[in-house]
Amino acid sequence: MNKRLSAVLLSALFSVSAFAAPTSYSVDPTHTFAVASWSHFGFSTPTAVFAGAEGTITYDAEKPAQSDIAISVSIETVDTFVDKLTEEFLGEEWFDAATYPKATFVSTKVVPKGDNKFAVTGDLTIKGTTKTVTMDATLNGMGEHPMSKKQAIGFDAETVIKRSDFGIDQYVPYVGDEITLRLTTEAQAK
Repeated sequence: MNKRLSAVLLSALFSVSAFAAPTSYSVDPTHTFAVASWSHFGFSTPTAVFAGAEGTITYDAEKPAQSDIAISVSIETVDTFVDKLTEEFLGEEWFDAATYPKATFVSTKVVPKGDNKFAVTGDLTIKGTTKTVTMDATLNGMGEHPMSKKQAIGFDAETVIKRSDFGIDQYVPYVGDEITLRLTTEAQAK
């Protein structure tokens, strides 16, 4: 009886350890987008959406500060909802998508803030320039995905950057330099 009980306890201990281990998730490109918004002469707040996401999220529920994210979006997928502006954004004076086809974010530090909130600091690279930014992130959910039956995770994150810091300064200051950047991401276990 003692051997059986020991075996059951050992099995439970290993199961808990396996469950508590960090999990790596592949970013789902069909449910991950970066959305940028800015002031247009102080009259409106247009947006642009970037898709074509790739990357990995490694999340450790027991030690969330040891989690990390590496994600990229394709500049060529930009949609401003205005054909002429979308075309401009792809050109050399804006994002220069032919030379710099991806924008990337790679975390360097994750600070849990409680209540599924995190401050995620990392290196944001746009148009060949890298700057350190901190994103306010929220863990939306984690568990089995109802369609794929794989473990899944989802976050929203937001920060404000200056586009001129990344060499994109057309029409500043009339068209806002400050850009609100939002990332919504869904990822499934590898």
